[in-house]
Amino acid sequence: MTDDTLSLRPVYALLADGSTVGVRTAEPGDHEQLQSFYEEMSPQNLRLRFFGISPRSAAMAADRACGAERPGYRAMLAETRGRVIGLAEYDTGGAGDTAEISIAVADEVHDRGVGTLLVEHLVSAARAQGVTTFTADALCENREVLRLFADLGLRTARRFEGPEVRCTIRLDEDDTYLSAVEERGRAADVASLEPLLRPDVVAVVGAGRTPRSVGRAILHQLHTGGFTGRLFAVNPSATTVLGMRCHPSVGALPRTPDLVVVAVRAAVVPDIAEECGKAGVRALLVVTAGLDAHQAQDLLADCRTYGMRLVGPNCLGLSNTDPKVRLDATFAADHPRPGTAGVAVQSGGVGIALLEGLSRLGIGVSSFVSLGDKYDVSGNDMLQWWVSDSRTDLALLHLESFGNPRAFSRTARRVTRRIPVLTVDAGRTEAGRRAAASHTAAAATRTMTRQALFTQAGITATRSVGELLEAAALMHSQPLPADTRVAIVSNAGGVGVLTADACVEAGLALPPLAPEAMDDLFAVLPRGAAVGNPTDTTAAASEEQLRNCLDRLLRSPDIDAVLVALVPTAVAAAIGEDLARALTCGLTHRARTVVAVRLEQDLPVKLLPATHGGTIPSYADPQAAARALSHAARRAAWLARPMGTVPDLDGVDPRRAQQIAGAYLAVQSDGGWLEPRICADLLDCYGIPQLPWAWAETESDAVSAADRLRGTDGRVVMKAHWPGLLHKSEERAVHLDLQGDAQVRAAFRDFESRFASRMTGVVIQPLAARGTELFAGVVQDEVFGPLVLFGLGGTATEVLADHAARLAPLTDQDVHDLITAPRCAPLLFGTHGARPVDLEGLESLLLRVSRMASDLPQLAEADFNPVLATPGGVVVLDARVRLLPRLPQDPYLRRLR
Repeated sequence: MTDDTLSLRPVYALLADGSTVGVRTAEPGDHEQLQSFYEEMSPQNLRLRFFGISPRSAAMAADRACGAERPGYRAMLAETRGRVIGLAEYDTGGAGDTAEISIAVADEVHDRGVGTLLVEHLVSAARAQGVTTFTADALCENREVLRLFADLGLRTARRFEGPEVRCTIRLDEDDTYLSAVEERGRAADVASLEPLLRPDVVAVVGAGRTPRSVGRAILHQLHTGGFTGRLFAVNPSATTVLGMRCHPSVGALPRTPDLVVVAVRAAVVPDIAEECGKAGVRALLVVTAGLDAHQAQDLLADCRTYGMRLVGPNCLGLSNTDPKVRLDATFAADHPRPGTAGVAVQSGGVGIALLEGLSRLGIGVSSFVSLGDKYDVSGNDMLQWWVSDSRTDLALLHLESFGNPRAFSRTARRVTRRIPVLTVDAGRTEAGRRAAASHTAAAATRTMTRQALFTQAGITATRSVGELLEAAALMHSQPLPADTRVAIVSNAGGVGVLTADACVEAGLALPPLAPEAMDDLFAVLPRGAAVGNPTDTTAAASEEQLRNCLDRLLRSPDIDAVLVALVPTAVAAAIGEDLARALTCGLTHRARTVVAVRLEQDLPVKLLPATHGGTIPSYADPQAAARALSHAARRAAWLARPMGTVPDLDGVDPRRAQQIAGAYLAVQSDGGWLEPRICADLLDCYGIPQLPWAWAETESDAVSAADRLRGTDGRVVMKAHWPGLLHKSEERAVHLDLQGDAQVRAAFRDFESRFASRMTGVVIQPLAARGTELFAGVVQDEVFGPLVLFGLGGTATEVLADHAARLAPLTDQDVHDLITAPRCAPLLFGTHGARPVDLEGLESLLLRVSRMASDLPQLAEADFNPVLATPGGVVVLDARVRLLPRLPQDPYLRRLR
């Protein structure tokens, strides 16, 4: 749930047909609307809702929904243009975790997903209030509502009682439910984008007569691009533009447009949007820039009120090269080349560069959307469109911001299983926001967070537009390499060395060739050739010799890709078109990846046409080829591994954790760092293992605690505490290796003398055994959600910065990646005869930290340092947790921004 959902302000979402509806909590002022809502229902609909036709039942239902707030009851309505079209309620009766649910939908909107959407919002609200089960009674003949419950994706049981059915619905949030919600969202998203990308009628508002007019340029592109539908120009001050008749307004058009392109000054944009909405327009493309906050608010409000999808403002435009549409509503210099790459960008300049690059490569574009300021349509929407579009086999993104990263990540994980998704990781140098001075917050930069998102979602993240096109060229033209093993062939030894360096630096492997493979190559190459990896064919190699060499390398089971780096010489036949033939003729092992490097070529990357169809990417620089191969290998590895699941954990009590957080924030309304006892209680709710400890506020209490906690060697540790203390070692607030009562007393007196005005007590612990000191933590990012960090711990945590990060909730695959990613990973698996640490215990710890972060939006930071890992177990030696007053959020709830 979000603030929006819990308030009376509507949250907008898409129905199954792509139309927009507002969802909000019912309030007393809705009584008249709800009364009309029931009065307009057909007798059959009323009978199915109330098990009979009774005006009193409808009146009572309206009274209940609009009555005073009461515990355990929630009524949510769906409305469009100020009219109620659906109502859903649940009622616990004031106690317990089970609620009775009821649904009513207006006759004319049945089968459009109104009831399902309302139930999804009720499920989210109920979970936030601790409700675990819905029950509902329905007539057996009410097939629509029974199908609604069955298709939710939640565990549902039915019990037939005469003419009625008793349904019991468990509200567990598992992957089945999230997948069902996502699929409903995908279908609704695609339907809503139809008028944007496949319109039958388009109008351009602001098509001026001056040559530099943006509206005129877009009208020209639409006309010369061969748009297959009806095209209108709207300009009250002109009679014709580009030979087309102008109409004075959208309302004066002979047909209602599906899509209106708005290219007028900022002050007029909201008025145009309202006019379009009243006329029944379904989508807007606003290229205008410079809207102020008030104008922006009015524009989006008009789009939501009238159910219009919006691209922009401040954008280059959009296009769809489908021959059935041929829509080019951009002001780019040239029409995009038809092809198979879907492109979505926020920067118009980046969009022009990508359109030009894809056209030059011959890949072309299936659809292109310049998102601009991204008020509505986002990269997430476009991923949904492309995965449903049979014309798109490659997705390219340039996103400077994310509206809902957790929903984006979930969508991208699904999409990248079908088509490659590539992006430019823009803004890498932006300093991470640090909510406090903990190790976790210091380590969690925005760059790390974005990279975690891309890694978990299987997105190929590049560092520039050029690198993006390099990777796209390879993934478009070649099969993915099964692994990172590359064989290099060159006709110049120096170029082969440069290429080998580039491959190793990119994370690729150059395995030695087997003796029999080397013999085969010696047999086909000219005298003097150096066979190995790299293989130097010498400048005397002919086209046939090069082709035979490649053919034998591609037969090797030890090689996943072959990188051919050649330079033109006076004696070599394998240059120019001969090189293309050598690379493409007679190669029967097309399951292997082939990449070329030609230092003399004039463009950074080209696609060479293959004799028997297809293309081979050719790069002007070995580093570019190696980067592209590395991206392809990482994608292959991501596809080869299981999707990953979020495991069920035992010993977890999220309800008690919420109570602890709520009780603390009730006293500390601004939040803060938990004192050790509350922190330990919170960790206990998730079964996070802690070293035994005791709290002491006096010298005698400290001595008694030390006597209880001493291990076999009799040594303990004392840590001072006061509110806000983060780095104890920097404050010299830790005494180690204390033996006997006298040393305990001396340590306590030292703390008292130095920290008397601040210290509230001390923590006593037994001295921990030797082991590997690690670090685990959580930062709750306001945009991306909780980020879990892991790496080398102890006092060197920030100095060495050996950390990895993943966004919660963690799957079993994410946990494996977290453990293996840091440079310290070999220490965990055992080196030089040492036993590995308790890896299962380490995985369990990270999963429990992830679960705690996902359950508690109030958890701003958690800092566990050090975490001691030994072969015998994993235990937290020091823990700090900071809470802030935040409402629960449901990142997967269907809604428009």
